[in-house]
Amino acid sequence: MPVKTAEAVWNGSLIEGKGHVKAPSGKIDTDYSWKARTEDGPTTSPEELIAAAHAGCFSMALAHGLATAGHAPTKIHTTAKVTFGQVPGGFAITGIALSTEGQVPGIDEAAFKKAAEGAKAGCPVSKALSVPITLESKFLK
Repeated sequence: MPVKTAEAVWNGSLIEGKGHVKAPSGKIDTDYSWKARTEDGPTTSPEELIAAAHAGCFSMALAHGLATAGHAPTKIHTTAKVTFGQVPGGFAITGIALSTEGQVPGIDEAAFKKAAEGAKAGCPVSKALSVPITLESKFLK
């Protein structure tokens, strides 16, 4: 399987600085800022990017689970709301709220809710939010 990459550059202090994030596909190539994390700024934020990734991944996982059970969905629409805030000792993502709706022929609400819970647990982005993270650092003079 391929390894997906993205890179970010940050210039300046946390509050006054600005950054840019991009990925080789060209689909992500945008500025990000502290203001976008703490207010409604004109740029994106890491939390918004996580929300997009989680909503997309969850929708795919739910569609796959339903189709595997013999009920291919017509449409899955998911919103992910990532909450970012101050906690003792700094800042953190304090929660993610997923909200989904789907058109799935041949099942009832209970079956849809069960499939959604399975997708929440099985979605690779849900799993990624608790995996070990490695770091290699290099100081430039």
